[in-house]
Amino acid sequence: MSETTKNKLAALQERLIEAQKILVMQAAEADVLPSDNALRKIADLELTISAVEALSDES
Repeated sequence: MSETTKNKLAALQERLIEAQKILVMQAAEADVLPSDNALRKIADLELTISAVEALSDES
């Protein structure tokens, strides 16, 4: 895997983590249980982050 691809994967991972962090913080600040949609987005982001990590580790 080229260094450029590794850098792009690392940047993608950072963006995904930041997006997930924002959703989790919004859920934490709400006084109610997060919506199913919000929970699904958080879970989907976690899976995607794991996939990017796995791909990065293959090199």
